[in-house]
Amino acid sequence: ILTSVVSVSAQTLPDQKETLEVMKKVNGYFMKKYADYTTPSFYGRVRPSNIWTRGVYYEGLMALYSIYPREDYYKYTYDWADFHKWGMRNGNTTRNADDHCCGQAYIDIYKICPSDPNMIRNIKASIDMVVNTPQVNDWWWIDAVQMAMPIFAKFGKMTGEQKYYDKMWDMYYYTRSQHDETGMFNPKDGLWWRDQDFNPPYKEPNGEDCYWSRGNGWVYAALVRVLDEIPSDEKHRQDYINDFLTMSKALKKCQREDGFWNVSLHDPTNFGGKETSGTALFVYGMAWGVRNGLLDRKEYLPVLLKAWNAMVKDAVHPNGFLGYVQGTGKEPKDGQPVTYKSVPDFEDYGVGCFLLAGTDFPIIIINPAVTSSLLLIVPGECFIKQFVIYVLNIFIAVFHVQTASLRVSILCMEFSAIMVDRAFSCHKADSSLQSISFLPFR
Repeated sequence: ILTSVVSVSAQTLPDQKETLEVMKKVNGYFMKKYADYTTPSFYGRVRPSNIWTRGVYYEGLMALYSIYPREDYYKYTYDWADFHKWGMRNGNTTRNADDHCCGQAYIDIYKICPSDPNMIRNIKASIDMVVNTPQVNDWWWIDAVQMAMPIFAKFGKMTGEQKYYDKMWDMYYYTRSQHDETGMFNPKDGLWWRDQDFNPPYKEPNGEDCYWSRGNGWVYAALVRVLDEIPSDEKHRQDYINDFLTMSKALKKCQREDGFWNVSLHDPTNFGGKETSGTALFVYGMAWGVRNGLLDRKEYLPVLLKAWNAMVKDAVHPNGFLGYVQGTGKEPKDGQPVTYKSVPDFEDYGVGCFLLAGTDFPIIIINPAVTSSLLLIVPGECFIKQFVIYVLNIFIAVFHVQTASLRVSILCMEFSAIMVDRAFSCHKADSSLQSISFLPFR
């Protein structure tokens, strides 16, 4: 019966194993080509390998590691961070969000094994400086929202201090509603202008406002990364949710027939065509929204499925190279041409966006490498009790896929553990839950 239930739920989704394999292939291409993580980039000028483009890649790699913990993924990230002394290209006094981006990966890898505070000392010092000073206008371009905003949410969760959430909101609100008088967000269209250079009266060739795809993708991704960290009663949580929902409606309207989004969201004639990085960020955000019950599954699952399948079919090369990635820039005309074979000036951020999309896809990926640990017997534990919890969690996971209600699923898990603990007088329920490797309740 259980097998048939799982099969029915999986029929509407891409094959789980194939989804994992395509992420491994895309990441494998990058790790092979850029095996020396110490090498700086030389496009136009020399830049160290901890700039924002590489930081975004490692965000994606750490997300992949969270559902498929290969040792080489961890080592590739740890060694990179350690080479840079867990620091930023312009030191601890930088206020630049692009500099801060690498800190997201530093925090993620620190949380895996928080044994050395020096791993986050530099990024925390820099963020604390921003928190302790009055300026709120540092994020004057919308890319900055993704590069730095989740770090404030992570430190707020880690420390329990409200000051990180408060400063995060003040800076977000300034960018959203006050910068250049009107702010960068247009609630009427549900989309963002990249910076003040693109505020009205600036227009696209067809007379529409200029909404750059990847720029909006950065904000969309930042919102879900923040929502994933802040508590349910955080005073501005609903404000973030409202913006996320408004953006979701707007993005749904401008998806291309082939599943991708154009580089210009309101002018398909302005360098129109398939583009992977923005599309991947939209898939990432929508997948998170569906999984967590903020977006209606019936309405949005077809949208993100169409986009994901299009990227896998049309953008991923046999060797793992990712096509249709727009190069760096700030508007549709930059980083052109964007084709199946064109190589962007920096390959890392496109891969990172793709990995984020894949690992937060609304499916349950059971790691084939750790399947045997699903029934791992922990010394002193009651085997029957572990087995019962395992079966209950399988049913709860299927329920989670069907309803996309993460909160209800977690409550069911906790309730099942308590009830089983009462039935089997072995050990505490939380210790038995630690022996379950069912993925991914992220």
